[in-house]
Amino acid sequence: MRNKFTSAGVRHLSFNNLPIRYKLIIHFLLISILPSIGLGFLIHWTVDRVLDRQVTNNTLQLIGKVNESLETYVENLQNMTFLIAFNPDVQRFLEPDSEPSPVPEPVQEEDHYDIRKFLQGFTTLHSEVAGIMIVNSGGEYISNEMYARTASDLTRESWYQEAVRNKGIFKIVGHPNERNVTNHVNYKNSEVVSAVRAILDPDTQRVKGVVLIDLKLRVIAETAQDVRLGKTGYLTVIDSSGELIYAPPDPYIEHIPLEWLNKDGSGTYSHQADGRKLQFIYRVSPFTNWTTVGVFATEDSILEIREIRFYVVSFVFVVCLLGMTASFYLAHSISRPIGQLMSFMQKAQSGDLTIRYWGDRSDEVGLLGRRFNEMLLQINRLLSLTERQERQKREAELSSLQAHIKPHFLYNTLDTIHWMARRKGALDIAEMAESLSKLFRIGLSKGNVIIPLSDEMEHIRSYLQIQHVRYQNKLDYALKVDPAVQELSVLKLILQPIVENAIYHGIKERRGPGWIEVEAKELSRNLIVTIRDNGKGMTDEQLSELRLALEQAASSEDDSGAGKTPGSDQASQTVGTIRADGETKGYGILNVQARLRLTFGDKYGLSIDSVLGEGTVVTVTHPLIRDNNFQNGVDR
Repeated sequence: MRNKFTSAGVRHLSFNNLPIRYKLIIHFLLISILPSIGLGFLIHWTVDRVLDRQVTNNTLQLIGKVNESLETYVENLQNMTFLIAFNPDVQRFLEPDSEPSPVPEPVQEEDHYDIRKFLQGFTTLHSEVAGIMIVNSGGEYISNEMYARTASDLTRESWYQEAVRNKGIFKIVGHPNERNVTNHVNYKNSEVVSAVRAILDPDTQRVKGVVLIDLKLRVIAETAQDVRLGKTGYLTVIDSSGELIYAPPDPYIEHIPLEWLNKDGSGTYSHQADGRKLQFIYRVSPFTNWTTVGVFATEDSILEIREIRFYVVSFVFVVCLLGMTASFYLAHSISRPIGQLMSFMQKAQSGDLTIRYWGDRSDEVGLLGRRFNEMLLQINRLLSLTERQERQKREAELSSLQAHIKPHFLYNTLDTIHWMARRKGALDIAEMAESLSKLFRIGLSKGNVIIPLSDEMEHIRSYLQIQHVRYQNKLDYALKVDPAVQELSVLKLILQPIVENAIYHGIKERRGPGWIEVEAKELSRNLIVTIRDNGKGMTDEQLSELRLALEQAASSEDDSGAGKTPGSDQASQTVGTIRADGETKGYGILNVQARLRLTFGDKYGLSIDSVLGEGTVVTVTHPLIRDNNFQNGVDR
């Protein structure tokens, strides 16, 4: 019982059972609000990725410009080392004579003075240079701003050895670390970056000396600190060994491990540091081998996304509000006239057929209203027509009852004549009266449309006996019925018109005696009744006209025949006739054709073959009916 109520509740709450007003509201909401919400999510998803991609691209562009600036400074240092290495005075300093120099000491001091002036020119033109030192293979050095703290051999310094290992290739060694060289300005180790290059003998590749240049970190800071990433982001520079070259004050992270950086030269990654999610975007300079890293908090970009999300949510809210308002208004404007029309229909259903829809709408609802008014008028006309037809039907039934009294009285009277003739010894009169009585009795058949085949054949036998008495020796006949079809039923009075037509238009016009044969058998799951005669026959033109009339027999019915029972005698009113030689012929055959096709369908009916002077063959194709009480169906 519970399941029954549950299923009933589900059916009651199904979408199809909702009022049209709610359906329209749901429909309008679906086509307005859902796309807006989907659009909002799509915009949020797209903006999030576009911003992330733009931030990455812009940061990489900024990093690329910073790297270009740093590469310019480093390239200047490299060019300085080449110019210094090719200076004649520097070449003489790097190659001291093996014997005591004959040159007086002041001249040597003068040479050193020229070199210092030469070096001073570089520091004057390039303010980013903190100092330049040239050290020969003997440990002697010349510098404009730098000097050795102690008298220890400078060739044993780590920066000198690094330059020797690079065999004349320019090398940035990073911040100075525990070296025996200082600057007159007293720069801290963290304030300069050192670069070295060994000067080689072009013939022997022997190291003649090393050029050491200190680059002020201030120029790197000026290049990097002007770049701001978001609100709090910054740039930092590290060398190939992971040593920090530059970082702003109070950075998010003090040290960036090299394993965080991809080997591809550029990229981006996220990392959690001190409870804050950081975004790292980096690019490696192929010239300096330094890595410039952009560091910023993820929440900086989230603030922009939140702002965009706020506008998107506001837009969706406004669209939903307007959509709901428009949905209610449109649903009301559509459902209200439909509801009014429904109320009119309910009144008409209750029996008030005088109700009418009044409105001047030109849409579908107005059209329905006008059709509703026309329907009510038509219903009133049909009610009047039905009432009139019922009255006519009762009158027809009374007339039919009166008409049936006469045939019954007639064949009862013929039966009385039959027995009176037998008592008087007039056997021919008795047989004629008996045949005519059977003819009337089978023709009535208690009002049945379908009768046994045996009755139909008996009806033909009686008719032929009467005609045989009339024409005496001019007419002979034979009836052949296959025992397999004895129990079948057929449509009443389908053979008599054909036999009659064979007698009057065939045998009668023939010279000499004639014969008619009626044969019934089953063929291809149909009852086939063949009526043959050796009468006059027909010309090809007459046969063609008759065949055409047979094809049109059941399709030329009059509208007044609508509603008649298929197979009734009134079907004869729906067929046409053929006129030949000025007289009407074939009416009875066309009547049979119409009744068969109206009752059983177009696949059943009559077919005719005829040869002039030889006779005519009429074939009746009838369905197999094994139920004697059949009235409206076919046993197929």
